[in-house]
Order: sequence, then C-alpha cells, then structure tokens
Amino acid sequence: MMRKLLLIIIDGVPYRNWRRLFGNLEGWVQQGEARVWRMRSVLPSTSASCYASIHTGVPPQVHGIWGNSNVRKLDLPDIFSELARAGRRTGAVTHSFWSEFFQRAPFDTVRDIEYDEETGPIHHGRFHTMAGYGHDNQMTPSDHDLFATLTRLCEVKGIDYGIYHSCTLDSMGHRYFHDCAQMDHACYLLDEQMAPFIHRWRNAGYEVIVTADHGQDDRGHHGGAGDLQQDFAFYYFGDSAMPARDTVLDQLALAPSILTRMGVPVPATMKAAPFFTP
Repeated sequence: MMRKLLLIIIDGVPYRNWRRLFGNLEGWVQQGEARVWRMRSVLPSTSASCYASIHTGVPPQVHGIWGNSNVRKLDLPDIFSELARAGRRTGAVTHSFWSEFFQRAPFDTVRDIEYDEETGPIHHGRFHTMAGYGHDNQMTPSDHDLFATLTRLCEVKGIDYGIYHSCTLDSMGHRYFHDCAQMDHACYLLDEQMAPFIHRWRNAGYEVIVTADHGQDDRGHHGGAGDLQQDFAFYYFGDSAMPARDTVLDQLALAPSILTRMGVPVPATMKAAPFFTP
C-alpha cells in the first residue's frame, strides 16, 4: 500500500511532560484517534546522536556521531535514501543537521537553506540553523511557521514522507528546566499550535507520529542515561497493529518501522525489529 507518513520530532521533552501538558494529543488518545507509548533513546542521549540513529536505525557506537560537534555526512542507508530509491517523495523541515547527515555536508547556508532536488534523497528541504544560539537567545523559528512549511510541502510538492523537527522546547528546557511556569506554557502553546495541523494532515491521508529525540532531566540536561534523559512519548495516528501499551519502544526500531509501514524494504544495517506492520 502506498501510505503517506509524517514524523514530527519535538526536541527534548521528557515523557512526564508529554503526558501532563499536551492536552490536545492526550485528548486524541482519550477519544481513540491516537495511541501512545513510551520510547527510549539511544546513548548518548545527545541531539545529533539521536537524529542520526532515528533515521539510520543504528546506534551511535556504529554511526559514530558522538555529539553535537561531530556532524558530517553519514554513509549508511537511512529513511530518506531507501524511500527515494523506491520512488517515494521525501521532504524535511528541520534543523540543518538533518541535511548534513542525509543530503550533503558541510551545510552551505545559501545553497542548502531551501532546495528542491529531483535526485534526492531529500527531495524538498527547508532548513534552519539556529546560528547564534545560546542561553539568552534561543534563535528558534516559530513552530507555527514550520508546521505551515511542512504542510505546504505536503499539499504543493506532494511528499509521501516528511519529517519535522524543532528545538523550541529543548532550548526552553535548557534555559528554564522543566518544572516551571515557563515550560508549562511553552508545552501548552506548542500543543495548541500543532493541533490544527495534525487535523489537516490526517484529512490529507497522512499517518502521523509525534515524538521526541530524547528527554531532559530536572537540571535541563540530557546526554546520559535514565528515564528523564532518555524517555519520551510516542504518539501514533494510524491503524497499524502495535505492541502492548506497556511496551517501551526502542528508538532504533523507528527507521525500520517507518520503512515497513510504507512498504519499502528494510536494509540489513537496520537490525531492530519493526513495531509497525505493513
């Protein structure tokens, strides 16, 4: 079946904040339109390391991305490459690291900030760099605008698979930590902004995953082990058979699961068993 799927990655949100603060997502779960599991990240639970694992299905100890200062083009099969090989259209609205990992590196801001390339593997890319990011200035674009950009790729470019990634909540967590009024409001606002787009994507025939790359602990840290740093929610809008609700999903199984769901062969490098059915 020629399914279409969107992977929405909200960077750096621990499991407990998903279940407590994302009322629209939880409302869809209560109404039976979405289902939710706990997922656990690879180690190190560092952003770039997780991004690489999310799309290649291999751990950092194999792909060699040890942290955020170690970004380069990966020479491994990934979701984009396998979908493009199968003739499916791909799109990305993400941090520039994703373009460097899966399209070309180093990232040239003028050349790579926006592209439409028939050769792929990312056919339609819209990226942001967060250049100048620091404690006092997050340098993150509006999630509302990024959701709209992804929606335009769906409706104008006709992508079959799209990935969305923003660092708004990760940056807020590093600045304020997670048990505070600022984070309560930030999670509420992102949930509110995202909801109408999920409704629109579903009406357009897309299955939708909303999840994170990693969590954050009480001091706004991640990179190491433990429930707060590694665990986050995995919301799924779709009708695949799934494991029991108390199963902790493996982040390494996400790439082979997406390929399986989209009817594309899983490369031998992706060794985790898919949790989606065809």
